[in-house]
Amino acid sequence: MTKFPKLRLFRFIISGVLAGCSVFGFSAVVLAATTTTTVSSDISSVISLSSSGTVNVNLTPTGTGVQTIASDTVTVSINDSSGYTLQLAESTGTTTMNSGSNTIPASTGTQTIPAVMAVDTWGYRVDGVGGFGAGPTSGANNAAISGTIKFAGVPVPASPNTLANTSGVASNATTTVWYALAANTNQPAGTYTNTVTYTVTGN
Repeated sequence: MTKFPKLRLFRFIISGVLAGCSVFGFSAVVLAATTTTTVSSDISSVISLSSSGTVNVNLTPTGTGVQTIASDTVTVSINDSSGYTLQLAESTGTTTMNSGSNTIPASTGTQTIPAVMAVDTWGYRVDGVGGFGAGPTSGANNAAISGTIKFAGVPVPASPNTLANTSGVASNATTTVWYALAANTNQPAGTYTNTVTYTVTGN
């Protein structure tokens, strides 16, 4: 009886096992899983408002009266698509311009029905708003009182006037507000002031 070396027998067994694996098609099973995450950001509404800060309507009166007109630029930015409303009113409840005990009354015109400026009065206008007309208004210094450019008195705080009402976001949107004062030599000399408040709110 022929005896095979043990080493050759061992190789035969291994080869048979491997061949069997190949024949039967054994394979490894891989497990997998997925999940999702939502990234969320709530961007807050932001609104900003600025103006020139000071408007000078200085003049040197004459017997018949002269008029000075100067502008203020009001700038609004908002990131809310609903837009904004810009309003104007006098700050203290007193619509006159004051220098000590001396006063200059507000124009008798309103934003709906503005009026040509009378001597010794002051007022405002915004081209294209209310009854002011399209303009364009331009500045004037010690000029004859215009018979066509109309103005309104600045309203009291409880009844502000709307200067702009918009929709959509805005970046540095501007509104030009014109102020004017007319005076003759009957008006006492002095530095007359009044403070106007602009208010902007999101729609």
